[in-house]
Amino acid sequence: MKQNRRERRQGQSLVRGDFVRDSTYDQRLLDRQGPAEWLHMDPWRVMRIQAEFVEGFGQLAELPPAVTVFGSARTPTDSPEYETGVAVGRALAEAGYAVITGGGPGCMEAANRGAKEAGGVSVGLGIELPFEQRMNDYVDLGIEFRYFFVRKTMFVKYACGFVALPGGFGTLDELFEALTLVQTKKVTSFPVVLVGTRFWSGMVDWIRDTLQATGKISPHDLDLISVTDDVAETVKIIADADRLRAGRLAEEEQAVANTVADAQ
Repeated sequence: MKQNRRERRQGQSLVRGDFVRDSTYDQRLLDRQGPAEWLHMDPWRVMRIQAEFVEGFGQLAELPPAVTVFGSARTPTDSPEYETGVAVGRALAEAGYAVITGGGPGCMEAANRGAKEAGGVSVGLGIELPFEQRMNDYVDLGIEFRYFFVRKTMFVKYACGFVALPGGFGTLDELFEALTLVQTKKVTSFPVVLVGTRFWSGMVDWIRDTLQATGKISPHDLDLISVTDDVAETVKIIADADRLRAGRLAEEEQAVANTVADAQ
């Protein structure tokens, strides 16, 4: 048998060797095509996209309260950042939260490992990439997605907080998308915690000294971000926001009940 063949996860499928195409589903979806080719392809893609949403919703709907943790896939297992990721995952699990990551290696693996070793729920949401990135061994529930935007929906929909460990473009993409959702109130009481002051301080300074200083964001938008090196503080920020949201929901439900009672 030929060894070291290319392989790639594609949703629920695993393909190897000559079956691995040179492009991904996301790339083919976003590429500009001929004048009429989309008539034959894109409507069918909608069905596949719908199926991914249905699969994700079905698998994740019964999760306990969860926190999404992002960070670099390139973080070595013997690094302080990996150790921090394990500590974050463990502390979140001990506080009663499921831990959701991208399911890959590095910081993602670290957070999943911490959650699993603490007896918590460890979730990985993988994605088809041009280079194979297998689901790490510490994931209890793993789902493979073809499309980034479906996966991103799952990261946010089933989480009550977002923790960013040091990472690259992917981490920054998810971080700023989360911040945009909070800023525009598409999600409420959603804390965003950056763990690693030395790594993140330059970016936070630029946000304050450039974006805020030139009026690109409002002064209170900086309050959407918390930066810390303390794992216990990370969990406290998320738990406090979670309790605040629960209190607001209870007040809203009571107000509705009072309105119904008055109407009767």
